[in-house]
Parts: sequence; structure tokens; C-alpha cells
Amino acid sequence: MPEKTERRIALFLDFENLVTNTGLSASNFDLQAPMDRLLEKGKVVFRRAYCDWSRFRDATRTLHDHGVELIDVPPSTRAGKNGADMRLVIDALELCYARESIDTFVIASGDSDFCPLAYKLRENGRTVIGLAVRDSTSPLFVKACDEFIYLTGRAGEGGRRGGGSSRRGGGRERERGEKDKAEAGSSAKGSEKGGEKEKSSKGQVPRHVRDVVANLLARATGPLNPSIIKETLVRKEPDFDPRDYGFSTFVKLLGALERDGLLKMQQLKGKQWYVLPGEHMPDSKHDAESSSGHDEPEGSAGAEDDEESYPDPEDDL
Repeated sequence: MPEKTERRIALFLDFENLVTNTGLSASNFDLQAPMDRLLEKGKVVFRRAYCDWSRFRDATRTLHDHGVELIDVPPSTRAGKNGADMRLVIDALELCYARESIDTFVIASGDSDFCPLAYKLRENGRTVIGLAVRDSTSPLFVKACDEFIYLTGRAGEGGRRGGGSSRRGGGRERERGEKDKAEAGSSAKGSEKGGEKEKSSKGQVPRHVRDVVANLLARATGPLNPSIIKETLVRKEPDFDPRDYGFSTFVKLLGALERDGLLKMQQLKGKQWYVLPGEHMPDSKHDAESSSGHDEPEGSAGAEDDEESYPDPEDDL
């Protein structure tokens, strides 16, 4: 069997969830940016969106332009939106078992009700990517995914104000989201609390990232490719993004660690970057934190060029 060279991706959109009390609406919903991110990862071969389209007609043209098949699920019970959720789950599982060539499933929703679906897909060897608005996403669903991408509105738009209709389940979803965040906050005190990232001054690498790098280097028997470090961070924190900590690229974050003496970077054959253990390995978390309290100098190693020189097409996440 030939080796796979790119991901084959299926995209499922729980559309009502994306535009109800999220700051997005049917009229300003823009799929271009997330589609660009997904196309960097592989080929999007399946695209479907589910909801009662009589309520969100303003979005149909945009979705059609992106080749998304619209599945109309009119509310037939008091539960309303649950019909679209169930249809999405059934179709995703059916595709998982029928098409082995599709290895990546994107679930565009912030609803924790999709956690069991994410677990089942991963159990069957599929990669699961979540896609939703940050402030309207359950932290439980973020942790259920392999990766997570956050949606943003167009320039000047966003926030928590609902852009879409909140009837037929909107209030129920708000209550469920608040419950999810409370549960996640009680079980994740420390590096995360209530779904929020560990606080870190801009341009300083947070403690939990430093700990992951130090542990990897301590166990390494030779040079490490930076992509291995990033993959490990994403597994531990599916929505990991160096920009949240003041670094425009992952290489610049590694450059900050190099200046702190945690690692060394060496370019070989003009292409590959390998991370080598630094001269000073922190003996404790306190030591790691104390070494990160200085500003990032201009033109330093690892931050000279925004272009990534190692094979990591997701580096700008």
C-alpha cells in the first residue's frame, strides 16, 4: 500500500452552534480563513453543514461558494437543534466506517455533546480537529480533539454578542456551556482554569511549555526535530498557538528558549533544524521560570526569519 503523502479531510459544520451567541452571524460568517488552514493540512474531500436553513438563508451563498453541501434539518420536536446534532454524528460515523481513506475529521462546533463522537473517531484511528469560536467553546470538547482551531469574525466584528437567533435551544446551550466550563475549571487548576490558557507575559515562554521541552530533551538520545516538540505540545494542549504567548511563529518561541539556555538549535544542510540540549538544563520548575524573565532581543538566533526551515506546514498555527 503506498504511503500517504497528505491528509484527506472531512468537514462537518454544526452551523447553528457556530452563529448562536458567538459574535458571528449568518450574514458575517466567513469560512475562507479556516478553509485555508485546513487546505494547508491536506485535501478537504467532504464538506457538509447541518441546520434548519430556513433560519440562516444569509449564509447559504457563502457556504455554496466553498463547496459545502447543506443538509436541511427542520425542527420536528421541542428539542429542535438536537436533530441536526444527531444527523451530524450519524453521518460522521458512517463516513468513518465506509471510507478508510479519510483520516481526518473536522467538527465545527463548540458543543461538548460532540465529545463522544470525537472519542469514537480517535478510537478508530482518525485525527479529530475542532473548529469554533473561542469564548463559546466548551473546554471539554477542546480536550477531546487532537487539534483545535479558533474562528474569528471579520475585522471589527466578534465578541460574545449573539449574531444568530437564540431560540430553539440557545438558552439551553448557554447553560450547558457554563456547566462545562465550571467542570473543566475544577479539574484543571494550574496551567489552565475554566478553559483559559496559563497567563504569561508577552514574549515569555510559559512554564508548562518549558516543562514539556525540558522533559523531551531529558529523554532524548540524540537531536530532536522541532516538529516533534510541537506535536507533543499540541497533543497536551490541542489549541496550542505560540501567538497566544507573544510569538508570531513557533521558531521564535524556540529562539526564546535557546536564549534562556534550555536548548540549542543547529541548521544542517540548509534545511533541517535540530534541537540540541542546552548548556544549562533547569533543575526545577522554579529555575525554569526564573530564567524566562527578560525581553527578546532583536535579530537573535531563531528569530531572524519568519520562514520555517523545517518540514512543519502547521508552524504558523
